[in-house]
Amino acid sequence: MNSRDQVLGAVRGALGRREVPEPTVAALQCRLAQPSVNIMPARGRLPLAERIELFMGEVERVSATTVRLSALSEVPAAVMAYLRQANLPAAIRASTNELLETVPWSQEPLLQVGYGCAEAEDQVAVTSAFAGVAETGTLMMVSDARNPVTLNFLPEHHIAILPVTRILGTYEEAWQRLRGVLGNGQMPRAINWITGPSRTADIEQTMLLGAHGPKQLHILLVDADNGRS
Repeated sequence: MNSRDQVLGAVRGALGRREVPEPTVAALQCRLAQPSVNIMPARGRLPLAERIELFMGEVERVSATTVRLSALSEVPAAVMAYLRQANLPAAIRASTNELLETVPWSQEPLLQVGYGCAEAEDQVAVTSAFAGVAETGTLMMVSDARNPVTLNFLPEHHIAILPVTRILGTYEEAWQRLRGVLGNGQMPRAINWITGPSRTADIEQTMLLGAHGPKQLHILLVDADNGRS
């Protein structure tokens, strides 16, 4: 018996529960292996071109911004354009996943690119989203050693790269994509759903951006991602 079994056994004992019957275990394992499809809102179930349009509209509605790019090779120039417009230093902190490794940062020799977890002094993070949800303009961010979760929340400016082939209609489809990539029963360390910049209206019902995370969310929609979709 490992430590996990010991903890769960102690919880069951405290709740007065007995061992789960074998038929119940088998039924649960079957549900995990073949998850049933939940109800999917029709609003997001559209052809790709219409999903992209809906996604961009929802993103703008929640005070985020988008730019459409033809290929990943255009990302460095787009990042530099954002930094200039926001009057920010030419420095970013980026994740190191397979998609971002193909970005030709050397095209912008003045841009300083750091990698790994965000630090307190980092003003701009560049990440890639696992998926986008058209019905709400939401990004699905999956964390692991190459995609530190601090990049999503610590810097005041978050630039997320999203290949348009990853824009799905609904949250349910995003979960399906995750299962397809990782396998049923496998989950990343953390999953974050991001809809626009951080905001709160706790104080006198006055909306304040950047209270618990980035003040600005800028999404680079890429038409071609070298097959890494």
